[in-house]
Amino acid sequence: MNLFSLIKIELIKIRRTHIFCLMIIPCLLLWLPSVLNADMNFNNPSGLSPENSFFIQGFMGFAWILFPALLVVITVMLNQIERTNKGLQKMLSLPVSIPMLCLAKFFVLLLLAGGLILIMLALYYPAAALASAKMDYDFLLSGSLVFKESLLIYLCSVPMAAFYWLIAGCIRTPVFSIGIGLASIVPSVLVMNTKVWFAYPMCYPFYTIAKLMGSLADGKNFISIDLIPWLPVAAGFTLICILLSCLLFGNSERR
Repeated sequence: MNLFSLIKIELIKIRRTHIFCLMIIPCLLLWLPSVLNADMNFNNPSGLSPENSFFIQGFMGFAWILFPALLVVITVMLNQIERTNKGLQKMLSLPVSIPMLCLAKFFVLLLLAGGLILIMLALYYPAAALASAKMDYDFLLSGSLVFKESLLIYLCSVPMAAFYWLIAGCIRTPVFSIGIGLASIVPSVLVMNTKVWFAYPMCYPFYTIAKLMGSLADGKNFISIDLIPWLPVAAGFTLICILLSCLLFGNSERR
């Protein structure tokens, strides 16, 4: 089987799970307080305009807590699909490359991460429209700014997803792997304010939205981030995590 065939099989497997409900409901609940408290955006202490504040507040909660936490849970759920009823042992009995199977599952995780971003985008516009009608003020931002920031958050999440995939593959107990993943989110606020923020991928999505907030407060519509050493470190970290995941995937089942 090639990689694309394995990805199709993995996508079929998740149809009967609750992953999609897990993705939609939290994002919906995240925008609800933003609509109900839309008036608070007119008194933003950072100096943001109300429409910028509405967007930043919603996506900041998403990038810092919700997005990483959902990735942790989804990663564990993807692993548990195989471990239920010895599904992974059955897959390994087939003429399938183990590293290829691991990569296919990781690509499915990236597709689900992209789905989370799209759900946030799909809910942003109705939420902004409701807030606009409620406050008689236009909270809608230009599509280019919203899509660019969403794409940047997604790209920045790849190293983080690789780390969570490695943890879920190494630790069989779901409680422990979820606990480690969620615990890794907490230091993000502290690390992103240091000079070595680029060495901690779990803070990447939150860092980008924080940089955007600073740029918008200064009247700019773009983010200025030094790609060196960020890009090489992120690429190296992702590659190491993926290689280790492929080497360790299904180790206990192969014994």
